[in-house]
Amino acid sequence: MMLVNLACLHDEPAARPHRYALPRQPCVRTISVLRGPSVCRTHRVAAINQPNRFYAEEGTLGNRAEFRDLLFPIDSPRLTPFRGLDARAYGMEALKHPMPAGMVVPWRKLFAEPYYGITCDGNKEPNLFHIKDEGAPTEQLVAAAKQVLVALSPRERDSVQYSVDAQEWRVWSNPEFLFNSCGLRLEELGSDSRLAILRLIETSLSPKGFEKARDCMKTNAFLGQLCQLETIMNEWSYNFLLFGEPSLGGPWGWNLYGHHLSLNCFVLGRQMVISPTFMGAEPNVIDEGPNKGLQLFDIEESVGLALMRSLPSALRERATIYKALRDPAMPEGRLHPGDERHLGGAFQDNRVVPYEGIPVGEFSAVQKRQLMDIVGAFICYLPVGPLAARLAQMEASLDRTWWSWIGGHGEQDPFYYRIQSPVLMVEFDHHAGIWLTNQTPAKCHIHTVVRTPNGNDYGKDLLNQHYAQVHPGQLPGRAEGTVAVRSKYAPVL
Repeated sequence: MMLVNLACLHDEPAARPHRYALPRQPCVRTISVLRGPSVCRTHRVAAINQPNRFYAEEGTLGNRAEFRDLLFPIDSPRLTPFRGLDARAYGMEALKHPMPAGMVVPWRKLFAEPYYGITCDGNKEPNLFHIKDEGAPTEQLVAAAKQVLVALSPRERDSVQYSVDAQEWRVWSNPEFLFNSCGLRLEELGSDSRLAILRLIETSLSPKGFEKARDCMKTNAFLGQLCQLETIMNEWSYNFLLFGEPSLGGPWGWNLYGHHLSLNCFVLGRQMVISPTFMGAEPNVIDEGPNKGLQLFDIEESVGLALMRSLPSALRERATIYKALRDPAMPEGRLHPGDERHLGGAFQDNRVVPYEGIPVGEFSAVQKRQLMDIVGAFICYLPVGPLAARLAQMEASLDRTWWSWIGGHGEQDPFYYRIQSPVLMVEFDHHAGIWLTNQTPAKCHIHTVVRTPNGNDYGKDLLNQHYAQVHPGQLPGRAEGTVAVRSKYAPVL
């Protein structure tokens, strides 16, 4: 029985999945279920008592240090060369440095692969996703999307529209350096156009999910102010793309991507898939100005830690796949220069991610409810109907869900965890500084990722089913009556 408190949440060719040097174990299938109230909150607190590389080569780390103690001096050579550069000029400059350039090279190769999907062993499991009415607010979504097109100039409309199967779905990334300028950049738009796009995003998300997305944008602006790099990191440092023709019955969608926020929203009838998603912040709190007291990811952090600490010592030991966040036992490829420990980041669409840790079937009923609370916090951006459907789908898969952990589980320890099932994968990771000086992970820099494994990120599985039913023999995005805009992506990748 699913006890969900929704009020507080408010054909492509098959690619060979790329494999990383992860410890391998079979896709294991195991045990059972329960569920408690899920939550999604952005806390605003009266006092900020906790904060918690590319370049971070100054300063020292205290795991619970105030983020203010980790700021670069304003005249630091980490910051001054980039003052006055806009996003495009900074993107070109950043790629002259070894770390960003080193990330883009493998991304280029991954992007060239046809989409397959994240799997646990390189083989997609069939029949996990089905076209159905899940109560998505489609009428409002279509109206909001059409208002976006009305608000844009002809040139802007041409720049923002792509076919529903366009490869540009997959160009999203989360660093602050812009290297794939697709669609429209919010900071380059007039206020009316930008407002129309925000209204579409707001209509697509739950109220609390929209607040969380906007708070990611606000913390990005706060970081820009801290570094005096407002032309590089601000509230509108994001690209927006529209896919397909907004309609009540056909497939379409949008994505938004930029520093510490990437959302991909696919719509088919009264059904939605919002994944992959990336939400992050450095720092994850704001301690001055109009947004003073804003704090992100406190539920994901605190409930995740509470769940780990509640496990019996034997289960905790088995769940811990590495004892240190930068563990010498990690194989080559397990620690990424930008993603660090999380595995579902940008361009990881075909990654093989074996199940690790312990099966959730070994949890107590209370611990299963805690795990579902964590899942609810990650996907609280979904509107009520799609959220209920996704939670039910996840709960039905609890006997095939795994929990894994990296790092310590003391109150001050930074850590990583992953919840992975056939239908959902979520990750939480504390990171080292990029624009703060800590060279090792601290609690003030957080990345979170949501993926739909087995081929349904970007709604791909549903899209293929739709075309098999409605346009047999035709590729997605090329059937009569759909927008089939030429792919305009001229990759810097």
